[in-house]
Amino acid sequence: MNFWKLSAGTAGLIGQKPVKTDAPPTTGYIMLGEKCGNNCRFCSQSRQSQAKDNLLSRITWPAVPAAEAASGIAAAYAAGRIKRACLQVVHSGDSCAAAARAVADLALAGAGSVPVCVSSHLETVEQAERLMAAGADRICIALDAATPAVYRDAKEGDWLSKWDLLIRCAARFSGRVTTHLIVGLGETEAEMADVLAACVQQRITVGLFAFTPIRGTAWSGRTPPAIGSYRRIQVAHYLLQTGYGREIIRCEQGRISGFNLPALTEFLADGRAFQTSGCPDCNRPYYNERPGGTMYNYPRPLRPDEVRRAVWECEVEVT
Repeated sequence: MNFWKLSAGTAGLIGQKPVKTDAPPTTGYIMLGEKCGNNCRFCSQSRQSQAKDNLLSRITWPAVPAAEAASGIAAAYAAGRIKRACLQVVHSGDSCAAAARAVADLALAGAGSVPVCVSSHLETVEQAERLMAAGADRICIALDAATPAVYRDAKEGDWLSKWDLLIRCAARFSGRVTTHLIVGLGETEAEMADVLAACVQQRITVGLFAFTPIRGTAWSGRTPPAIGSYRRIQVAHYLLQTGYGREIIRCEQGRISGFNLPALTEFLADGRAFQTSGCPDCNRPYYNERPGGTMYNYPRPLRPDEVRRAVWECEVEVT
């Protein structure tokens, strides 16, 4: 029998697993494949990781028969409980083909109208075209690291070639390409602001993550980013997304020191800068967080007191 792994929140949403949560997922998250061929130092699915094989970041992914998972996601979409589906495909020799089959399986289950993003190891624009032809709404090519040097330290392969592929796919499928960037892998805040600006300029959507140490991974002993650093990068990202240029972000010795925007507090008052970023309707509840712990990405609109705290956490002078 063919099985898909669903995030715990997704499994709960479709009735496959009892889950208590104050923030249900707005996307159905599916993981395909077993141990990844890549060896990212931070990832529980990497080739040399000793972490549990049902983990990705700090989320558990129970296995569900593929037909039941597909029909459950179709029903959840029809009922308005989710807005899209996300296929996260671990790298293997046939990962692109497996992703294309899964997109087709979703369509056969009645989920053909569900917008689907495929996050997979791609090496050519032609592979991206194949996924789009199979029915994918978007593709994601994860950079993860902000610079070539950090990429070499945290992952395997070449950042420049990955960036070139991302740019070429963005040109081919304008507005339908996403990447992931992880704060806290060793980059400076200025370097992260630079790559965020470059992505926005190319109409590449960015899902922003906080490095999360996972037991059993090579980087399990490292610490997550300071919340102040993450908040400053969130604000920088939000300003760039809303049309401001890189010059609005002031940096000193690699740290974001402020923003050239009068009435910044008013600009941030709706709290959207601090919510989960990425594909439309992707909220990734507690992907980087523990309930009751530090909230890097809020999976829901913020309360006024949470907005005030998030702005205060930025540790920059605001007006």
